Amino acid sequence: MLIGTMNHPAKDLLSEIKWIAAMGFDFVDLTLEPPRADAHSINVGAVRAALEAVNLKAVGHTAYYLPLCSPFESLRRAAVEELMACLKIFGDLGVSWMNLHPDRQAPFCDRRYVISRNIQTLRELLPYAREVGVGLMIENLPEGFNTVSQLGELLEPVPELGLHLDIGHANLLVESNTTDDILEAYGTRLQHVHLHDNKGGSSDLHLPLGSGNIDTAHYVRSLQNAGYDGTITLEVFTPDRRHLEYSRDLLKQLWDQAATTKSTRLTESALIRSAT
Repeated sequence: MLIGTMNHPAKDLLSEIKWIAAMGFDFVDLTLEPPRADAHSINVGAVRAALEAVNLKAVGHTAYYLPLCSPFESLRRAAVEELMACLKIFGDLGVSWMNLHPDRQAPFCDRRYVISRNIQTLRELLPYAREVGVGLMIENLPEGFNTVSQLGELLEPVPELGLHLDIGHANLLVESNTTDDILEAYGTRLQHVHLHDNKGGSSDLHLPLGSGNIDTAHYVRSLQNAGYDGTITLEVFTPDRRHLEYSRDLLKQLWDQAATTKSTRLTESALIRSAT
């Protein structure tokens, strides 16, 4: 398991990479969006050199507000072009996966239209994504793409699409956290995880772990039971980086505890089977 965090797109990207490495993270969740990390203005060579200098890996993250399903075709096409620019950079940096946020903003249009336009955008991006060697993954979002059935409307028609599970989002605008259901249905397609805390309801607070009502220990076990051992981004947005540091250490502790417990249970089960 690798733990990372996100660069602030309003701050100098090279400086962000330095402090993320200095805090001992394994990777940067590289967010390409204006004003300081625009895909059209960053120096790819300098970013590559900065990552290599501090031995940081990267996961690709894109802006959540791009109009993937806009009824205005010119705007949807502009979103495709922006995402292709991101794919080019991530490909040049050797990043394996780039996330996308499904779009819900199509006033007066029904659900079928929203889904079909999102799928249209995904299918237009896939050939170029293959060309540059970057996989596409979809992130669950509250209010429209946060349950198994809702995510299935995108994942089923596009088998090549990976899953980016945001456990904090899975706690919002639902009766109960949908993480376990999503893992049961699509855990084999899981490529990346976001982790942060909140108090349910509609507020995406991005709190330090343990500050809300999300049972982090439970969902760490859920990830391990699903066979996941990949990248986890701590999306903790507070001015004091000590909260991020604490969340990192807590996640490591919970992960190790869950792994030890799982190993012990497997050993006990093997002994019982051999005894019988």
